[in-house]
Amino acid sequence: MIVGLTGGIGSGKTSVAKIFQAFGINIIDTDEIAHELTQKDGEAIPQIKKIFGEEYITDTGYLDRAKMRDLVFTDLSMKRSLRRYYIHLFIEM
Repeated sequence: MIVGLTGGIGSGKTSVAKIFQAFGINIIDTDEIAHELTQKDGEAIPQIKKIFGEEYITDTGYLDRAKMRDLVFTDLSMKRSLRRYYIHLFIEM
């Protein structure tokens, strides 16, 4: 059986995932994967630069999460662009 655990910010996904793990259920944490993809020299960095611009990458080469968060929470089309890109990366993995 495969179960998808979804929900908004602060909805308890992490708490439920910990309960699942306590029962021996394998967890794939997409937040963790997203952090790996957007670290310095991460696989997503070049495409983020291309789609959103250099200003969304910090001086140290990481995704500027605060700046990206401000963008996607104020511009729905940018949020869709980000989601489309991440979905393709996750599928490839």
